[in-house]
Amino acid sequence: MILLQGQNLARHFGSAILFENIQITIQDQERIALVGRNGAGKSTLLKILAGIEPTDDGKVVKRKDIQIGYLDQYSTVDSDQTIWEEMLSVFEPIIKLTKEAEQAAIALTNEELINDPPAFELALKKYDSLQQEMQDKNAYGYESEIRSVLHGFRFYEEDHERPISQLSGGQKTRLALAKVLLEKNDLLILDEPTNHLDIETLSWLENYLLSYRGTLLIVSHDRYFLDKVASSVYEISRHRIHHYKGNYSFYLQEKAARLEQEMKQFDKQQEEIAKLEDYIARNIVRASTTKMAQSRRKRLEKMSRLEKPKGDERSARFSFEVEKESGNVVLIVEDGAIGYEGEILSSPIQLDLRKQQAIGIVGPNGIGKSTLLKTLNKELPMIHGKIHYGSNLDIGYYDQEMKNLTTNKTVLAEIWDLHPTMNETDIRSILGSFLFTGEDVEKTIHSLSGGERARLSLCKLALEKNNVLMLDEPTNHLDIDSKEVLENALIEYDGTLLFVSHDRYFINRIATSILELSENGSQLYLGDYDYYLEKKEEEEQLALLTAEEQIEKDQDSSETNAAKSKNDYQANKERAKNERKLMRMIESIEEELEIIEADIENIEKKLTLPEVFGDHEKVQEFHDQLVHLQDKQNTFLNQWEEMNLELEDLE
Repeated sequence: MILLQGQNLARHFGSAILFENIQITIQDQERIALVGRNGAGKSTLLKILAGIEPTDDGKVVKRKDIQIGYLDQYSTVDSDQTIWEEMLSVFEPIIKLTKEAEQAAIALTNEELINDPPAFELALKKYDSLQQEMQDKNAYGYESEIRSVLHGFRFYEEDHERPISQLSGGQKTRLALAKVLLEKNDLLILDEPTNHLDIETLSWLENYLLSYRGTLLIVSHDRYFLDKVASSVYEISRHRIHHYKGNYSFYLQEKAARLEQEMKQFDKQQEEIAKLEDYIARNIVRASTTKMAQSRRKRLEKMSRLEKPKGDERSARFSFEVEKESGNVVLIVEDGAIGYEGEILSSPIQLDLRKQQAIGIVGPNGIGKSTLLKTLNKELPMIHGKIHYGSNLDIGYYDQEMKNLTTNKTVLAEIWDLHPTMNETDIRSILGSFLFTGEDVEKTIHSLSGGERARLSLCKLALEKNNVLMLDEPTNHLDIDSKEVLENALIEYDGTLLFVSHDRYFINRIATSILELSENGSQLYLGDYDYYLEKKEEEEQLALLTAEEQIEKDQDSSETNAAKSKNDYQANKERAKNERKLMRMIESIEEELEIIEADIENIEKKLTLPEVFGDHEKVQEFHDQLVHLQDKQNTFLNQWEEMNLELEDLE
């Protein structure tokens, strides 16, 4: 069933065209992602479809009784009420219905009514009708539903009586999203709903939206979120719109395939045109062939010529280079504690960062992820514990607050002042690769958008040619295309990466390991973000099972697998998947062991040097390092043996 249609929609600003001839059809129960570059008109189109803004051309056709919920990226809840009172206001019709039912129930106890059978029968029918309506509208469960949604957005029981006026801007935004979800509209239009949400809340929101009974139309820069939630994608590009029936990953594949097919059709037509034009030129003046040439000329004139397909609009293009190589050991943290005076955020932290590793740091908001980066970058002191830095380190740091930018300078001056020996042409060329062209370079930094500031900060970082990059939320403020360019640049980077990000798609592409921070310290997972999630789920399931239950579960599982192993395709497929995972993990551990063995061999050689074995302090220092490495080697060897045994069992 069609809920809403946009027919030939357009938005003009004077002679400039934002978009035109937009066709969009929204069916009941659809999950639609609207994507496109910043400035393509996504938010404007959402407002037109929601009836908030008019269209300059065309029309929006809606089902008569449709209820539309709309939330823009800047929405907040401003109210004098408490959190609970504000959420209850969504259910005022149900609360009124409940009171009517209560009054109807009291009326049935009236003696005069009881003694009047016809009147009593009418009253009873009214009461039954009200009860049925209450059941249909979940009148007995709405308070539980409010608690569930508030909990999902990290508002707990003790927060319910807090006045909304006391909340932060981010909390008010989350509350606005909670409220619009509780309204249960037929069509829910969300513009950047993932802003201000941590990973845990994002995961909850994804699962909630997957079971949402209405239709969804969403704009978001969170590609992992779109991949999980969306089943259909509309892309606005070059003032037009294209439709893809699949999630975000499917859209990327289909878009590339569509452009390739269109280019083939264009090339084929161009080849045909060239042949016709050549034939006409050679034969039009010859009496024997002039009629044939004229026929081909008419055919050429009637031909509907294809436009040359236009690929992606201009994208940023940059790379991160390394001027000098670091040592194999980048840094080691032993029993670290991070935080501020009087407050420890996370402890104990263990970290062994090696050359060319890419470790993503995850954890709940406020646990100290950014604090850890600042501590490792020597901006904050470690509360206790030790940090050992390797040799030849040249650390580059990206601050999510971008405090390294001088707000009263121009874009050009910001770069040129740091690299005064470069000529202006080269500076402008580099800035152009980060999409600062023409008069853009003369803009003052305080006038730049968040995305422009992010690109300028990345430009500064790229010019430093560091061998270690510490990045704090580098994808904030970037549109999807710029994120993909950044990812590709970091994948090609030959240095070492340690980064904090809430962008799960970014983490999945970049990270080779995940460091999870909690109040109880750190835990390292050797794999990408999806692997980390799988391991966390396994850990949670194991925690719920007693040892006896686990034994029974393993026995049952073994018997079941043995019975099905020959015929169960899914089991074979899952086994192959697990084999691949284990093999990747074994290879990763073997690489770590090679590095450790080289370090042990290096220390053992140093201990034989005369200038070392005659110095008691140096001998003790090297001995301590040797013991630490041997302990680590034993740990990895144990893991290696366990994984190989698991692999043998699978085979």
